[in-house]
Amino acid sequence: MKLNNGIRLTWLGHATFKFETEGKTFLIDPWVDSNPACPDELKTFDRLDVMYITHGHWDHTEDAVPIAKKHTPTVVTMIEVAKWLESKGVQNIIGMNKGGTVTVDGVKATMVTANHSSSVTEEDGTTIYTGEPAGFVLEFANGYKIYHAGDTNVFGDMQIIGEIYQPDLALLPIGGHFTMGPREAAYAVKLLKVPAILPMHYGTFPLLTGTLEEFLKLTASMDVEIVDLEVGGTLD
Repeated sequence: MKLNNGIRLTWLGHATFKFETEGKTFLIDPWVDSNPACPDELKTFDRLDVMYITHGHWDHTEDAVPIAKKHTPTVVTMIEVAKWLESKGVQNIIGMNKGGTVTVDGVKATMVTANHSSSVTEEDGTTIYTGEPAGFVLEFANGYKIYHAGDTNVFGDMQIIGEIYQPDLALLPIGGHFTMGPREAAYAVKLLKVPAILPMHYGTFPLLTGTLEEFLKLTASMDVEIVDLEVGGTLD
């Protein structure tokens, strides 16, 4: 795997990751407080500069409002999610859409396609649809690129994401039921042609039956490194 040159990536469980580089802290898909996989000592932050949100579902946004109000990071997300956050009093939001690129605190974020859905459920049970789901390709100042696929099934245009953006590391869901499972994720590896994969979005709930062991078997003959990072672990 290409060295990530000073970027600390910490898996907070499920699809939530923290990145630290050059004194800045970045968070993607903020679900920490009630996340059963997130270690207690990682549920709070000394600082937060930028927060990315791939889509509206509760296991990706549940802590977005309290975290944003406490730390006032710049929030980068789909335009409809941005409008929902604004209705909750969140400030410093950049609403964007697929194909767009924004640079905040030295990190270039490009929003790419994901094959899923996106909504939030209000306290009264009302469902609000929040546009389409997305993934992000994050390019750090040193040129290292991470593709967070968001919640998605495999889709043919992953080949385009791999060819255009050439990420060094891809964070792919493998749990199944709500996203692709190991079989589909293994096919995504073929499409992306990324040198390293970090599996995510598995093992959090009983419904997510996809396992790392199955994914490893399916990718054993492929020219790719599978990063076996424990929840709470840091890649640096």
